[in-house]
Amino acid sequence: MYVADLHCDTVSAIYYDRKNGGQANLLSNHFQLDLNRMKKGGYLLQNFAVFVDLKNGGDPYRCAKRQIAVFKGELAKYPDKIRQATTVEDILKNQKEGRISAVLTLEEGEVCLGDENTLEEFYRDGVRMMTFTWNYPNSLATEEGLTSKGVLFLEKMQELGIIPDVSHLPRAGFYDVCRYAKRPFVASHSNAAALCGHKRNLTDDMVRKIAERGGVIGINYYGLFLVEKPENGIYYSSVGRIADHICHMVNVGGTGCVGLGSDFDGIDCNLELSDCSKMGLLEQELKKRGFGEKEIGDIFYRNVLRIYKESFKFSG
Repeated sequence: MYVADLHCDTVSAIYYDRKNGGQANLLSNHFQLDLNRMKKGGYLLQNFAVFVDLKNGGDPYRCAKRQIAVFKGELAKYPDKIRQATTVEDILKNQKEGRISAVLTLEEGEVCLGDENTLEEFYRDGVRMMTFTWNYPNSLATEEGLTSKGVLFLEKMQELGIIPDVSHLPRAGFYDVCRYAKRPFVASHSNAAALCGHKRNLTDDMVRKIAERGGVIGINYYGLFLVEKPENGIYYSSVGRIADHICHMVNVGGTGCVGLGSDFDGIDCNLELSDCSKMGLLEQELKKRGFGEKEIGDIFYRNVLRIYKESFKFSG
C-alpha cells in the first residue's frame, strides 16, 4: 500500500539538530522518519514542513529560508531515492522512476512577514502548502479570525497553487477560510474533537465543511490529540485509537475527506506507530474494521493525490 503523508517536521528536526552540533541527515537518523524507513513503509509522497516558532526569537523569514536550504541540500544527496515535487506531473514521474516525492510546506504563515511578494518567493522555492498560524496570533490570523491581510493571502495562495492548511488555525479563522476559499483546502494534521476535545481538533461541523469543499484531513498520530485522558501521565498513541479517529471522520464526512498527517518528528515517542516503517500496522487495523483495499488506498494516498491534482498547477 502506498503512503502519502501530509505533514512531518523532519526537516526542522535535522536543522535544529545541526544547530546543536549534531550531524542528522535524511537517509538514516534517530528520528521517526528517514529515507530508509520510508522505503520500508511504502511511501509515495511526504510533505516536509518548515516549522518556525515565533517565540524563539530571530527573523522567521531567515529561519524558514535556512530550513529550505537544508531540505534542498538533503534531497540533492539522494537523487535516486527522493526528489522534490511541485506539480502532479512530478509526483507521477517520481513514482514511475521509483523515487519518493517530497513536497515542501510552511508551518507558520508569518515567515512571509505579511508580504505577498515573499509568498511568491516561497512558491518559487517549491512551497505548495502553508498554515496561516502555528500557536500564536500573527499578521494573517488571530483568535478572532483571519485578518484582512490573511484574506488577501488566502486568495493569493489559491491563485498560485499553494494549498491553505487550517491545522493550528483558531476556529473563527477556520470559518473565515470556509467563507472565502474558492478551492479545496486541508487540515494537514488534525483529529476529531468528538473523540478528543483538544482545541486543535476538528468538530463534526468542521469535518463536514472540509468534506463538502473537497478537502482532506490528515489524521495526526500524536497521543495528546487522540485520547482524552493520559494513562499514568502518558498520552499513548495506539494504532487502534488512530483507527477510531479515521472511522469517525469517515462516518461524518465520507472516505474522501480522510488522509494521513503523522506529525512525525514533531511529536513524542509514545507511539505504537513508532516510525514511518510501521504503516502496515495501520493498514491491518483498518482491514479489521471492515475497510476494503479501495477505501484504505483512498485514505493512505489517493485522496491526497486528488486534492493535489485540483490545486497544483501542471508545468507547461
